[in-house]
Amino acid sequence: MAVEIERKYLLASEQWREEVTRSQRMAQAYFANTDRASMRVRIAGEQAWLNIKGMTIGASRPEYEYEIPLADAEQQLALCMPGQVDKTRHYVERNGLVWEIDEFHGDNAGLIVAEVELESEDQSIMKPGWLAEEVTGEARYYNVMLAKTPYSQWPK
Repeated sequence: MAVEIERKYLLASEQWREEVTRSQRMAQAYFANTDRASMRVRIAGEQAWLNIKGMTIGASRPEYEYEIPLADAEQQLALCMPGQVDKTRHYVERNGLVWEIDEFHGDNAGLIVAEVELESEDQSIMKPGWLAEEVTGEARYYNVMLAKTPYSQWPK
């Protein structure tokens, strides 16, 4: 079974921007979202994927990802549930890890979340100074939840 182990954080400052090595605009939407799994289509540049992810809350979740033709993905977006996630993913390489910093647009504008994929749940990491609180266990920060209840609809 494929397992994704990742931790999510909010950002304390904009200093991460100085370390970005590349950025990629992404659009994704969900075919299904149940209490057991979500299924989405994602487009990033000229590439596209189908993804199935377990709905376990926490750092480890089952995940399966398959590359698909871009033209298929563009058509599939129209078949998805309402609520598309539009974001720019920025990549920062630091201390042997790749931090993926998602800067959201549209209904999720104003939200920026940093993620790091790990080899194990107990892997120690050196946290950059630009990180704020960890939100790994908070489901509202999952992309599938942002598609359903965007950041702009959260109580202030």
